[in-house]
Amino acid sequence: MRPTLALAALLLALSATAQAQLIPPGKAIAGASQEEWSRRWWHWALSFDDEASPVGDTDGRLCASGQSGPVWFLAGSFGSQRTVRTCRVPAGKTLFFPLVNVITFPPDDEREACASLMLRAEEQTEAPTALVLELNGRRFPKLDTHRQATRGCFLVAPDDDAPAAGNGYYVALGPLKAGRYTLNFGGILPGLAQAVTYTLDVR
Repeated sequence: MRPTLALAALLLALSATAQAQLIPPGKAIAGASQEEWSRRWWHWALSFDDEASPVGDTDGRLCASGQSGPVWFLAGSFGSQRTVRTCRVPAGKTLFFPLVNVITFPPDDEREACASLMLRAEEQTEAPTALVLELNGRRFPKLDTHRQATRGCFLVAPDDDAPAAGNGYYVALGPLKAGRYTLNFGGILPGLAQAVTYTLDVR
């Protein structure tokens, strides 16, 4: 690579890092709280059949599925194996995604009070041993402050009358300007681990 091109590539990477700001967890995004966005993330993540789910996507080809509006969701994974994806994202979007999260439902054909569902979700996310957010080599601290618990219970789908409660550690980055981003994120809970890498082509 010619020196001038190498310098341009370096400046682009540095520019991308500087332009992708971590949004404080208490700050609203597009008029909605991040707690509300955590509910909307679950609505999005659970709206697909298994074979079409961005959460089960192994390479990023499904990352644009179901996306609309100013916020762009990124998916975690179903298991603890590292997941590596490439995704094209429109410029100007704010990313919203979980480092690690859980959702609780009543047992099959049984009823469970909302307070019990919320307590179970809280207990499962109470003690993360690791939370990671790294963007273009920059690591972000104090990620435990980004915990979002749903206020009360909610229905995942309009035709589903089973309540659910969510809890976990979510972050919002952006709005993104054009550039190429390498994003690593994840977390470890007593019964769950997640490690995800995205290469984001923002245009």
